[in-house]
Amino acid sequence: MTDLVAHTGAHHFLDGLAALDIQYVFANLGTDHVSLIEDMARREREGIAQPKLILCPHENVAMHMAAGYAALTGRGQAVMVHVDSGTANSAMGMHNLFRGRLPVILIAGKAPFTLRGEMPGSRDNYVHFVQDPFDIASLVRPFIKWEYSLPTGRIAPEVLRRAHSVMHSDPQGPVFLTLPREMLAESIEGPVQAFDAQRYGPVLAGGLDPERADELVTRLMQASSPVVVTTYLGRKAEAVKALEDLALLCGIRVVEFMPSHMSISREHPCFAGFDPAKGLAGADLGLLLDIDVPWLPKFVQPEAQTWWAQVDVDPIKQDFPMWGFATDWRAQGDCATVLRQLAARVRERADAAFESQVAARIASWGPARTARRQAVQAAAALPGKVGALSAAHVCAALGRALDAQDIVVNEAVRNSPSVLTQIPRSEPLTLLCGAGGGLGYGGGMALGARLACPNRRVVHVVGDGGFHFSTPTSVYATAQSYGLPVLTVVLDNGGWQAVKEAVLRVYPDGEAAQANEFQARLQGSQRRFEKVAEAFGAHGEYLDDPAQVDAAIARCLEAIDAGRSAVLNVQLGLQ
Repeated sequence: MTDLVAHTGAHHFLDGLAALDIQYVFANLGTDHVSLIEDMARREREGIAQPKLILCPHENVAMHMAAGYAALTGRGQAVMVHVDSGTANSAMGMHNLFRGRLPVILIAGKAPFTLRGEMPGSRDNYVHFVQDPFDIASLVRPFIKWEYSLPTGRIAPEVLRRAHSVMHSDPQGPVFLTLPREMLAESIEGPVQAFDAQRYGPVLAGGLDPERADELVTRLMQASSPVVVTTYLGRKAEAVKALEDLALLCGIRVVEFMPSHMSISREHPCFAGFDPAKGLAGADLGLLLDIDVPWLPKFVQPEAQTWWAQVDVDPIKQDFPMWGFATDWRAQGDCATVLRQLAARVRERADAAFESQVAARIASWGPARTARRQAVQAAAALPGKVGALSAAHVCAALGRALDAQDIVVNEAVRNSPSVLTQIPRSEPLTLLCGAGGGLGYGGGMALGARLACPNRRVVHVVGDGGFHFSTPTSVYATAQSYGLPVLTVVLDNGGWQAVKEAVLRVYPDGEAAQANEFQARLQGSQRRFEKVAEAFGAHGEYLDDPAQVDAAIARCLEAIDAGRSAVLNVQLGLQ
């Protein structure tokens, strides 16, 4: 019996996972996983290597834990879910990882295809009939690079290697694999071949050919007012350093629009804020670096004389049905590699006159930097009132309390400007934001980040609407079970203010504005979000007094330093 179990499809599948650079399987299991569960127990008893299973009470948390882990490490992990129901619960997470260009392999069980005991693993439960859709992959197909259904456990290692290579190849993204129960339970005789990363690994974007690099360097060194606009260049720490170096070398203003990562230190003299309209004004050369939406064309138009170049891991935006941003020069490449190439060529060509010109240009931005800093400080100085605190004031206090290496996960939506401006970040991979359109990601991402960086604080800032979406009981249950303390700061403004603002942009004087009813209020008499976390051993604070901001933040940070999660429920009042 031991030999039979050792050679099931489940055994070879787990062997295949162990051979990959996958350390964790974030899972919500079901009846489809019985053979895997059996073999995991045997492997544990015999000391055979396998990824660690992280059980998550909801798939939303499993998906976004994988996202946070991949964002911090660059290594995609596995998420294992229960047939079509688990896949459906994972779809929003797949959307967010897809738009964030983060690798993950979503593995769903598949209802047995045999009905009467014809094969091991055949249907033996009512749900095996109702959880068998015609096309399970259709639930996530818009958000995947590759899909497959395992036809036999014999080829499980090769299938997994293929999935792993595809999800890590540029542009990175999710893949989807289904496992019929019979294929996990089947008995397989003889050895199964392994497939190593050296011969079957991912393909990554690189640099420019010398002629194209020289063309761009010539343009760059001739420019009198160059600007960079980026969103996700900071997903690689080395790209941040390369951008900071080139910007200082050539005197380039750097604007982050809707950043999913920090791409340049907020203390860097070339950092020009988050408003592309200001960055585009007067620019004669623009660089779009790793960005999907550089500005909103309805409100912002580049000047006619600006010459635009684009370097991106996905310059054509292959998964956007429409895009609409014209550039004069385009290249697919790794921004870290390309920017280092450009900097090396600039140094070869630069003379004293060029260096003097760049120094004068950077110095001329001093007043703008000062004005921006003063505006940030002025916003932070207004504390609000009891029951209606200022988000800027709270975020500024949080920013003062955090260390440079602490990780901030931003899901504040309406109050994102306060998070971005008031919580200064200077180190790569210390700011993570959502790149997709699905709320509820931040709690899981914070847990994944803490798992990846166990010795660093992780703070998740979220609006009340996003907190509802985050499946919070699953977040804090998982944090408690696996010792992953995170701080959640809920900026409660009484509902989905983004919905209200959207209505006002289209109908500023309409019926909804006159009635002040935007179908977006969630305000209750006292919504005690912190109590949800307290149910799972976390520390909770209800903050409605501006005078208590610093003390409340200090208590919450003390809790996570002691190994307990914390929720700070901040009352911004109905807005």
